[in-house]
Amino acid sequence: MRPQLVATAAALFAGAPDWPALAASGLPLLLVPEASGGFGGDWGDAAAVLREAGRAALAAPLGETMVASKLVAGARASVQQGQGTLAVATGWLTATQSVQRFNGSARGVAWGAAADWLVAGHHGRALLISTYAATAGANPAGEPRDSLVLDAAPTLVLGRADVLELGAFVRVAQIAGGLEAALALAVDHVNSRVQFGKPLARQQAIQQQLAVLAGEVAAAGMASAAAARALDASRDARFEIAAAKLRANLAVARGVGIAHQVHGAIGFTMDYPLQRLTRRLIGWRSEFGGDAFWAARLGQRALALGGAGLWAEMARQGDR
Repeated sequence: MRPQLVATAAALFAGAPDWPALAASGLPLLLVPEASGGFGGDWGDAAAVLREAGRAALAAPLGETMVASKLVAGARASVQQGQGTLAVATGWLTATQSVQRFNGSARGVAWGAAADWLVAGHHGRALLISTYAATAGANPAGEPRDSLVLDAAPTLVLGRADVLELGAFVRVAQIAGGLEAALALAVDHVNSRVQFGKPLARQQAIQQQLAVLAGEVAAAGMASAAAARALDASRDARFEIAAAKLRANLAVARGVGIAHQVHGAIGFTMDYPLQRLTRRLIGWRSEFGGDAFWAARLGQRALALGGAGLWAEMARQGDR
């Protein structure tokens, strides 16, 4: 069924759908069980759809809404699914008088100002928060990344969950698709662009650069798949998600530069689709934890395990 799901999503995303069209497709409820009115898909399905969203440079908080909807459904909370109803953030929240009221702020929330509810992480719990003030912001692609201020905001605890990790999973899948699309554009360009009497693709330096880019695309794709498998196995996926986000971030660091180098000036023009991908990729790299954050998490775990323990843990992860 997953190939049909991916084909349907790709056809939908190709038309640059607005949020009502995405909501009508049912994709925002992909991870919600059928008994709760959702699609009943797994994390592998989500990764596949979000990879297509990244490939299409979809300008919508689809992945965030998938994650938020799953957490809300798991807590049996009632939230009306409307346009921009749910947003996802990662904390900077401080408790005040009781667990049902929070003060604090959240930065860089995708489409946060348009949302009626915010799902945020706080000390390992997922919280559903309403009533907040928003200040508009944007990512490098010009998409909304808003700052939210909570003032004794009503809060519902949805349960134990690391919202940051789930958001990182979303970004890894989008990065995998975005880099894949950038590679496809680069290959098409160097095959059609003739210089010094032959296509750029026949230049050895260009071939080497494309080989490196293809390697980064493959690494990001495998990282996304590994994180999805760990989540679907219903086990502790902290190691896989941390490694996946760090590896995907590094793929962006190398891949974006190569894609633009082989294109030359045309890659930066607004009429050419490459910049639609690379500006989003640059933003996704820093969202839900940048390079230093995930490197520190992996490093802390490695130090805690010690040399022999780290090797044993890596072997166990590889055997699963």
